[in-house]
Amino acid sequence: MTWDEWEQLKSQAARKQSARMRIDQLPADGGGSTPQGDLTVSNKDLAAIGDRAFKLWEDLGRYGRDASSSSRTAASDLTAQGFGLGGAVDHVQKRWEEQVTSLLDACGHISNHMDYTKKAHQGDEFYISGQISSISTLDKGFSEGTGH
Repeated sequence: MTWDEWEQLKSQAARKQSARMRIDQLPADGGGSTPQGDLTVSNKDLAAIGDRAFKLWEDLGRYGRDASSSSRTAASDLTAQGFGLGGAVDHVQKRWEEQVTSLLDACGHISNHMDYTKKAHQGDEFYISGQISSISTLDKGFSEGTGH
C-alpha cells in the first residue's frame, strides 16, 4: 500500500465517521430548544408520584385480592363437585396471587421511596440554604470591617 492509498482510506473513513449518528452528546449549538442544565424535580412532583403509587397499591390490594378470593372459592367448589377444571382454576389463582403480591410490593416500594426521597431533599435544601445564609453573613462582616 502506498502513502497516497493510506491517506485516501483515512479520508474515506473520516467522511463515513462524520455521517454516523451520535447519541452520546448534544450538538455544539446546544440542540436548539433542548433545555440545558440539571434535572430538577420538585417536592410536589415526588409527592404526586408517591401518592399515585400508594393509590394503586390500595386499589390493587382491594380489587386484586377480591379476584383472588373469588377464584379460590370457585376452584374449591369446582373440585368438590368433581370437575377437573377446579385444579386448573386453582393453578391460575395461585399464579394470580403471586403476580398481585409482586405488584403490591413494587407499588409499596415506589411509594416509600418517593416519601424518603422527598424528605431527603428537604433536608438537603435546609442544609444548603443554611450554608448560603452563613456565607452572606460572613461576607457582610468583611464588608463592615473595611468601612464599606
